[in-house]
Amino acid sequence: MNEKMKSDQNEVFESLPVVKALRIMIVPSVISQLIVLIYNMADTFYVGQTNNPYMVAGTSLILPIFNITLCLAGLAGVGGGALVSRLLGKNQEDEARKVSAFSLYLGIFVSAVFSVGTAVFMRPLLGMLGAGENTYQYASQYAMCVIVFGGIPTVLSNVLSNLIRSIGRSREAGAGIVLGGVLNIVLDPVFMFLLLPDGYEVLGAGIATCLSNCTACLFFIVILIRMRGQSVITFSLKRGMPSKTSILAVFGVGIPSAIATFLFDLDYVIIDKLMVSYHDLALAAIGIVLKVERFPLNVGIGICQGILPLVAYNYAAGNQKRMNDTIRLSRRLGLGIAAVSIILYEIFAVQFANLFISDAQTVEMASHFLRIRVLATPLMFLSFFTVYLFQAFGKGRISLLLGVMRWLVLNIPMLFILNAVFGMYGIVWSQVTADSLNVMASFYIYHRFGRGGTRRRQSRNSAQPEKTNRRVTGREV
Repeated sequence: MNEKMKSDQNEVFESLPVVKALRIMIVPSVISQLIVLIYNMADTFYVGQTNNPYMVAGTSLILPIFNITLCLAGLAGVGGGALVSRLLGKNQEDEARKVSAFSLYLGIFVSAVFSVGTAVFMRPLLGMLGAGENTYQYASQYAMCVIVFGGIPTVLSNVLSNLIRSIGRSREAGAGIVLGGVLNIVLDPVFMFLLLPDGYEVLGAGIATCLSNCTACLFFIVILIRMRGQSVITFSLKRGMPSKTSILAVFGVGIPSAIATFLFDLDYVIIDKLMVSYHDLALAAIGIVLKVERFPLNVGIGICQGILPLVAYNYAAGNQKRMNDTIRLSRRLGLGIAAVSIILYEIFAVQFANLFISDAQTVEMASHFLRIRVLATPLMFLSFFTVYLFQAFGKGRISLLLGVMRWLVLNIPMLFILNAVFGMYGIVWSQVTADSLNVMASFYIYHRFGRGGTRRRQSRNSAQPEKTNRRVTGREV
């Protein structure tokens, strides 16, 4: 292999100091997560400027459907990306290439089916979500843009981002997501208030979001074209389908990832539904808190996304020391950020609430809620972190177990139990209570099935040094 063709991911995965490799992989992921968070709020913010509650309600109704597209992206992108990194760690580049193509077409297929299904069953679907005579028109306009026409580019851009990150190209993976997010923020007011007439603001927001996601998708396709011949990520099916084992591995990690994303969003929906039984100020206050708390949470998710390829590669390659160093340093980073967020939110809770609303009573209630909910930040990070580790190890059943245990066994039931016993503040304390139990259970499962598995793998690989000492890259064979 000549020096000119040596790929960057070779250094990131194998030879760079762990701290530098983490910086290369984590920083773009964190930035893209923060931009995604901001741009997810952009449509609601701009639509809110119309002072039309039916428009705001119409766009809000589509959020659960839009989140399903992100679940579909996780099915193909997380499952495929984690496997690609492990295959590269085992020097199985040809199989990694087949898996990448399979994952891309899987993402296209499931998003196309979902988009067509949404278009065909639009009226009953929106009716089930609560769209009435005053909101159906706006909800359908928005859904047509972001789900029916924008579903495939949204899913495909997220799948491409995961796959490109899986070969060590975190900067390019993050750049595409950032591009789409920034473009959406810029295009929203242009289409809503300049190009379209009054009364079509929701349609304008939908068009802006669709175009932004299409642009991000096109960006990733251009990246693939530029990497042609130097990357295993491809749309080409010339080398055939991956093995049955690989296909099962994609679904084995991808399905738990999709389910976890869905349950995470379901938890937020249930919190809102329970708060409705109190008063409007409580609902407004918890809505603000659920937005503010996402900033440190999304940073933590960005850290997890960044380390997944590094952990998966070195796990498969049998480099336990580098893998453990990656896990230890990234966990410390996440907990450090969580600690800083607790300090800032405890001190400046009122100021953070004031960013979203000026009503004194709502601000006071939101600040109390925030000071409680933020205590769960390190626990939430550790919960996500453990799930991502098992995804990197390819242990889909355990990651599914952790996701189901966290949401269906602990978090969601705890909402109902504490609400019944302690009322409104029971809902607020539920996250800390449930995640405290979840972290203890997760640590036990990790030490029982995670670390033990890596030691056994290391033992097996030490008997076969010729396989683990080879130079492995993400280059196309």
